[in-house]
Amino acid sequence: MQKIRRNIPNAITCGNLFCGCLALVKAFEDDLVWTAYLVGIALVLDFFDGFTARMLKVSSAIGKDLDSLADMVTFGVVPGVVVFKLILLQKITHDALVFDTSAVASSVFYPAYLAFLIPVLSAIRLAKFNNDARQAESFIGLPTPANAVFFCSLPLVLKQITEWYISGKNPFETLAAVSGNPVLALLNDPWILIALTLIFSFLLVAELPLFSLKFKSFGWKGNEVRFVFLGMAALLLAFLQFTGIPLVIVLYILVSIVNNLILRRNHE
Repeated sequence: MQKIRRNIPNAITCGNLFCGCLALVKAFEDDLVWTAYLVGIALVLDFFDGFTARMLKVSSAIGKDLDSLADMVTFGVVPGVVVFKLILLQKITHDALVFDTSAVASSVFYPAYLAFLIPVLSAIRLAKFNNDARQAESFIGLPTPANAVFFCSLPLVLKQITEWYISGKNPFETLAAVSGNPVLALLNDPWILIALTLIFSFLLVAELPLFSLKFKSFGWKGNEVRFVFLGMAALLLAFLQFTGIPLVIVLYILVSIVNNLILRRNHE
């Protein structure tokens, strides 16, 4: 019975890894929307493996290593492939719009390979996390799940805004109502995606303290930044739905920076 209990969190972690493998299959099939859904399921499993281990009091070194290996696939390799696919897709679309038929005929676009900075620096990020005592209560650098959520949500954003544009059901009078939708224009620019890749890859390994969402208690005191962030994130998701997901990650970074400045000022 004890052996079964000890392996329950590991089984959940393996579910995370399995979702990551399925997400890769869908990405190779160019079904990036289902890739995003599978990463979302994996994210839930990634939360519950640690939660279950703490609840059952069965944490182990093997479980920690297995968690990092699963995260490397799901939150490292998968977003790299998603961004690679998106950059190639947007480059072909962009060239077609400007009638560059020679470029459209060729799918080779070497800057797209910069997308694989994401898995490389995710590996470094996970290795640092496993060996950095400073990250027991908070994070130094952007967590790989947050980075993966940002990039893997982009196909959902593109899908949603396109549907809003076609149906005219956007509650904000459609983002595309004026000047052909600036959000789509940005996300359809391969160079914007490359710039985002470079910025977020740097954030993975940056010496930037980010608060954790782990609650030791549910009182206001000591959890102010968490409650403020969760409230603002809930509003973004309620009003913008899928479009709010990458904005929540940006909000997480910005709130962490503001929190760092407040903490620094209080200590001076």
